[in-house]
Amino acid sequence: MSIYERRTYSVIVGKMQEVIRVYSEVGYPMFEAGGFAKNLVGYFISDTGPLHQLIHIWRFDDDAARRDFWQRLYGHPDFANFATQIRPLLHAQENQLMVSAPWGPKP
Repeated sequence: MSIYERRTYSVIVGKMQEVIRVYSEVGYPMFEAGGFAKNLVGYFISDTGPLHQLIHIWRFDDDAARRDFWQRLYGHPDFANFATQIRPLLHAQENQLMVSAPWGPKP
């Protein structure tokens, strides 16, 4: 059964445009080049409710695949450059693991 990981990053107020730039120019290209983007369901920016949030959802075959993914990503030679640029723009992170309900579409 697939598992999904929702990562919600709370962005420092006034820094969302810089977060978008760093993800667009550094983060996402690294994810694509390293083969990591194939696990990505999507990126989202909050528009109502809690604002200043960047949300991404990832799909994995199981928890072992999820743990292997993050270990490989954190070990990627370009990840440190991306992390150094993005972390000062964030003030909180929340992770949530989810499974699909037994009805409806599966991403």
